[in-house]
Amino acid sequence: MTDRPNIVYMHSHDTGRYVQPYGYSIPTPNIQRLADQGILFRKAFCAAPTCSASRACLLTGQYGHTNGMLGLAHRGWSLNDYTHHVVHTLRDRGYHSALIGEQHISKRPDVIGYDEVVRIDTNHAHQIAPAADEFLSRQGEEPFFLSVGFFETHREFLGPKSVRDTLYALPPPNLPDAPETRRDMAAFRASARALDQGVGEVLGSLEAYGLSERTLIVFTTDHGIPFPGAKATLYDRGLGVMLIMRGPGGFMGGHVRDGLVSHIDVYPTLCELVGAERPDFLQGTSLMPLVRREADEVNEAIFAGSTWHAAYEPQRAVRTKRWKYIRRFGDRERPVLPNTDDGPSKDYLLRHGWGERTVPSEQLYDLVFDPGESFNLVGQERAGSALEEMRGRLERWMAETEDPLLHGPVEPPSGVEVNDPDGLSSAEATISVP
Repeated sequence: MTDRPNIVYMHSHDTGRYVQPYGYSIPTPNIQRLADQGILFRKAFCAAPTCSASRACLLTGQYGHTNGMLGLAHRGWSLNDYTHHVVHTLRDRGYHSALIGEQHISKRPDVIGYDEVVRIDTNHAHQIAPAADEFLSRQGEEPFFLSVGFFETHREFLGPKSVRDTLYALPPPNLPDAPETRRDMAAFRASARALDQGVGEVLGSLEAYGLSERTLIVFTTDHGIPFPGAKATLYDRGLGVMLIMRGPGGFMGGHVRDGLVSHIDVYPTLCELVGAERPDFLQGTSLMPLVRREADEVNEAIFAGSTWHAAYEPQRAVRTKRWKYIRRFGDRERPVLPNTDDGPSKDYLLRHGWGERTVPSEQLYDLVFDPGESFNLVGQERAGSALEEMRGRLERWMAETEDPLLHGPVEPPSGVEVNDPDGLSSAEATISVP
């Protein structure tokens, strides 16, 4: 076996941890098989709960305010330096790189640095998987890095596939159990099944062409599910992601690791695994001590933030095993509704006055007694020392990473498109920044 395994980076849209091996009643047998054979990171988190920023953090090993991806790539945002993308470091170790499907960090995929960009009509699994099969079938020269990006489980969903699902699907626990939310979740389940089928086809191709034993699979998603209170928020519902890795270097055996893991840790892990020199700009930590059982934790805390999704909503968070602290910046007290994807669950909340509710500028949660992050402890005397500690952690991180929010509101660069924070939907007319 080569000391430089092939790497297949498979990623989905908006799936969070809502797959079978994380305990959810969503049948995803191929993803379950991947977990049964590899290592599942139970407490993995993205560094930004929005599509482009999250992917940029993973692929550069840097936080969003460091790599420049503070908004959505299809709306004009871009990386400060595309040579910081992992494919450039891997190229120095002899890797051929290819991109198939979703990438979401540039309007023009050719600028990223892949050796090969496979053009297809859609990014849905039924076209992504055959394109991946074609690429894998002709691999004569290894090692390679292959990015396989599925559109699923992004909205618009495929639609419920059974009457039973529409009647019995359980909504996320932060949402009311109502016919609208059940139908919404049933549609998500159908999309998750399509994702699982695509994953299964890629796994089958690796096996058919004799590549499985010398290929590391990194399987993850960008952020939480596209429901109110999840995607685009800094709750665990927005930051929590599936992360399953299978392949050479210790990523076998059907094990679970419970240490805190961030997406920005993937890049330094790959560097250690393939013997690449770690670039100075990386801000994450290699996961290999967790993989080798040399440590139970590699991170005392993980950090995350978002600045724009569709509209401006600057917020940052720090999470430890015990505590979560979220700080929102600016004077706004109402939800930024364009940052929540449209759908039946959102409509249900809006009809019941969601848009008029207030959002606190600071939030602190005790994750042992309140894992659902529903009781804000800010202002509670018994949580005073924890609040002070977590505030300090966040402030030090922001200073160390030169977060521009420390100097006041962050202005969008020329050429990007944004929504009015007072709007209802990202589908409304955007504002072009001159």
